[in-house]
Amino acid sequence: MNRKLISALLALSLTALAAPTIASAKCRTGNFQSWLSDIKRQAAAKGISRHAINSALDGVRYDPDVVRRDNAQGVFSQTYLQFAGRMVSAYRLRKGKQLIKKYRRTFSEIKRRYGVPAPVITAFWGLETDFGLVLGKSSTIRSLATLAYDCRRSELFHKELFSALKIIDRGDLSAREMRGPWAGELGQLQFLPSHYLHYGVDMDRDGHVNLLKSSPDALASAAKYIQSLGWRRNEPWLQEVRTPRSMDWAQASVHIKYSRAQWAKWGIRRANGRPLKADGLKAALVLPMGKDGPAFLAYSNFTKVYLEWNHSLTYGLTAGYFATRLGGAGKVHPGRGARGLKYAQIKQMQRLLQRRGFDVGKVDGILGSKSRSAIRKMQRKYGLAVDAYPTRELLARMR
Repeated sequence: MNRKLISALLALSLTALAAPTIASAKCRTGNFQSWLSDIKRQAAAKGISRHAINSALDGVRYDPDVVRRDNAQGVFSQTYLQFAGRMVSAYRLRKGKQLIKKYRRTFSEIKRRYGVPAPVITAFWGLETDFGLVLGKSSTIRSLATLAYDCRRSELFHKELFSALKIIDRGDLSAREMRGPWAGELGQLQFLPSHYLHYGVDMDRDGHVNLLKSSPDALASAAKYIQSLGWRRNEPWLQEVRTPRSMDWAQASVHIKYSRAQWAKWGIRRANGRPLKADGLKAALVLPMGKDGPAFLAYSNFTKVYLEWNHSLTYGLTAGYFATRLGGAGKVHPGRGARGLKYAQIKQMQRLLQRRGFDVGKVDGILGSKSRSAIRKMQRKYGLAVDAYPTRELLARMR
């Protein structure tokens, strides 16, 4: 899912706004081979051994296909129910539970160290690589070198290329073993090399951090990274709930939090219809398909961890829901029959929003935060339920 890449790119974009010449100063200094020679000199200056540098970079060629794929990448435009229904399959639920049992001692030690429960890690494991079965076959070094040479994100991929060389120098992996997706991620939980370097854990105690072949290493490293994002031990992450037919839907936002006592007062109940625990624990009400679709209370562990792992709300909700299912929760309820717009209709709505002066980013048929924010304002203007979900009625009004 390129989730570490997305997070890193967003952080980099803020740096680029303040210093737009940084990337251009580092990329395309001559042809690719002369540029690569300069990279070797920079790596040596950073203390990376000549053996690691030469074993990784000798013979590396520029791969234009990597740049084409990077230019073309997009986030899925499926609804939450479509995506979750496909990704949280019966096979993955069954396999995930089997693996939690198989690695119960490892997971017990991981929870003791980092406070992260087995279902949370296992769900990411299943979604990222089908529990380590699909790791990717592209040369990591070639991908990173190509993307570092390309000027659009040079600073980020310079960092990742040097991190990969340090992993080789440390003796964890050889350049030949470094294979994964085209974007340069590695291992069963798909870490960028910088995360591999900083959060990698030698859980199996063999003297190396191997996130490709060692499941214990990969699982512990994921837990360490999750802990670094602010995971709160023994607190929930996501809870499916039922909503009343009428309430102030504008309060439903991942950015707005109230106590469970307040949500209970407004008529929110547990998924089974029983009363919600009315305490002071804060959560956000998230409606991925509007007021008539599935509903969740998203706690601090969700907003801090899941939305950092991958900035897509649909992916985050799917991963969080998958983890609750592995922990014993039931299948998500579809709600009251939400009817969303098709891909072409969402693009049409985005164009209409643009004509009214809203910044929706790229017209791509994907409901990002900018599109949802604009939809909220138009719903309020027309006196519709302000739930940030596009409907046929709103589209008809805007036409």
